[in-house]
Amino acid sequence: MLMNRRRWLVTSSAAAGAGLLAGRSALAALPKRELEPAIRALPIRLHFNENPYGISPKARAATSAAFGESGQYDSPAMEELAALIAEQEKVPADHVFVASGSSEVLALAGLAYGLAGGEVVAPAPTFEGLTGYVRAVGGYVHDVPVNDKMVLDLDAMDRRTTGAVRLVFVCNPNNPTGTIVPGDKLRAFCESASRRAVVFVDEAYHEFVEDPSHRSMVSMVRDGHNVIVSRTASKIHGMAGLRIGFGIARPDIIRRLQGLMMSFPNVLAARAAIASYRDPEYQALSRSRTREAKRYLYGVLDDMKLKYVPSHTNFVLFHTGKPIQAVHKAMLEKGVMVGRPFPPFMDWCRVSMGTMDEMKLFASAFREVMRA
Repeated sequence: MLMNRRRWLVTSSAAAGAGLLAGRSALAALPKRELEPAIRALPIRLHFNENPYGISPKARAATSAAFGESGQYDSPAMEELAALIAEQEKVPADHVFVASGSSEVLALAGLAYGLAGGEVVAPAPTFEGLTGYVRAVGGYVHDVPVNDKMVLDLDAMDRRTTGAVRLVFVCNPNNPTGTIVPGDKLRAFCESASRRAVVFVDEAYHEFVEDPSHRSMVSMVRDGHNVIVSRTASKIHGMAGLRIGFGIARPDIIRRLQGLMMSFPNVLAARAAIASYRDPEYQALSRSRTREAKRYLYGVLDDMKLKYVPSHTNFVLFHTGKPIQAVHKAMLEKGVMVGRPFPPFMDWCRVSMGTMDEMKLFASAFREVMRA
């Protein structure tokens, strides 16, 4: 389902005449005076919540050095990465498993708990990596709408979690709204819900959050609860194309998920992730640049008097007042790719943070679209 959307977006951009052959690495080598014309020749990718700066120099060096391991099935890189994550998250090493992106962890949980009519409770809208898989394998998803502030309605989700529900999905920060649930409130919810079902907390954007009320639910795993936490190297670490992520849970839950795995993680990605997770300076740089881009976008939206949701992620959801399909098409014709529709918010637009050059080009194109 997700890949079909991505193929559609790529096909649409090609049809609009935007070349997809050049990459960001080529842009980085250009003199400053040539940067803007070169960007204009490419589709600006503000639709997949990618890190526009890519992987860190240390991760790049680690990837190159790891090619000698690429002929081996049993590289120790996976165990080393799991041990590093366990050390950083203060859990035993057998509480961590490495996968081909957090999307695989989400899919495994969707299969394990949604197969043969399994019931899952989830917010709506949210990231569909898990809920889409549940539906694909014949499960049923109880969609619980976010509240009027676009925050997860945990009270409604708790009421919906009956004895028939196998899994409760929480995305915190939530995609596409960018909102968070305060840590104390989320922990209380997890404690209650995990007595009736497994609770899956997707923390793909955890590293971007600067609000002091935010808490990771890894502490729930530490305390032995029925909780799974997923993380990814795709966002703040800029490794979306390398596909590496991990799940944190009790060993019995991990064994159930691992028994359903259909692929092995990439050894080059694992080595890059080891280097990146040991590189707090690059993470701080990504966070700082994302913050700068969001502040710029907020200023543009304020100037245009458009409502938006303050975001704890590397994207912003805002109200256009126009059908998102029309906005998407018009922006694509100007060489800018923005987020797809997220029902029921069909006149809202999700935009990922790009470089400052890209954000300025987005603003120029968006002003033209809104004036049309």
